[in-house]
Amino acid sequence: MIDRRAFITILGGSILTVPLAAEAQQAGKIPRVGILSQNSRLWEDFRQGLRDLGYVEGRTIVIEYRWGEGSDEQFPRLAADLARLGADVIVAWGTPATLAAKNATNTIPIVMTGNGDPVGTGLIASLARPGGNITGLSSLNPGLEAKRLELLKELVPKLSHVAVLWNPANPLHDGLVREVKDTASQLGVRLELVGVQGSTEFDAAFATMKKKRPDALIVEPDNIFYFHNKRIVDFATKSRLPAVFTHREFADAGGLVVYGANYSALFRRAAIYVDKILKGARPADLPVEQPTQFDLIINMNTAKALGLTIPQTLLLRADQVIQ
Repeated sequence: MIDRRAFITILGGSILTVPLAAEAQQAGKIPRVGILSQNSRLWEDFRQGLRDLGYVEGRTIVIEYRWGEGSDEQFPRLAADLARLGADVIVAWGTPATLAAKNATNTIPIVMTGNGDPVGTGLIASLARPGGNITGLSSLNPGLEAKRLELLKELVPKLSHVAVLWNPANPLHDGLVREVKDTASQLGVRLELVGVQGSTEFDAAFATMKKKRPDALIVEPDNIFYFHNKRIVDFATKSRLPAVFTHREFADAGGLVVYGANYSALFRRAAIYVDKILKGARPADLPVEQPTQFDLIINMNTAKALGLTIPQTLLLRADQVIQ
């Protein structure tokens, strides 16, 4: 914490006290940060980012965790709870969580971590000038959806039919589906959109894919899918479906290919935003960052199980090959 200090200037016999700009917190008050997410995965990178900046959890900063546990429907209640607690900053992962935080408060600063299209989903006015009380990090760059479909085309040269697992309740996914549809049209690939909005809908989604028999699978970025990553990966492997995902944890769970932003870097960067806000910066004045680090991960064990030969050109481009 920053002790209350002041510059003291004597002018014409009068004493003026000018608080330091960093005096965002009251003297002796430990800042309270609220975390709003589906689960605890990846938040160690955020905590490490805080430690790198000199914060000690429980001593110089308090973190309140609220987990959706696989259900976006929990977020409005959890966000309202963090607002009632008087959090100094709320850090939210994903579009549904950030929208819930936005609806819960228009005064508490909100740092989004890895949101796909914050402008298109109405969270901010623009990347350069967010406006309002929200800033942070986006996880997508234009063209990522096209790249994932192109990767599948490299893996399965005769690709003609691709299932897309998406969440119709996630505002981000409308734009993602439009992008993948445009690319599919250019590549002559037919898409099968399979929607899942909650954990109880996976069995029906899997049954649909078994019936439609696609050549491959794209899993869109969504916290519900992340929460159930092992379940989705196991289905794809047992169904012999080459699949591309967005988070490296899918590859660790046995997913074939991951291509997307490096989320560890995003979460560490989120700590820097929190630090700036606690020192007096306004979210409206902090530009939203887009990712600069991307992961291309290939799981060779899964490739062998699926009977796929990974092109050497693809292996050479990979950031990590899991043997």
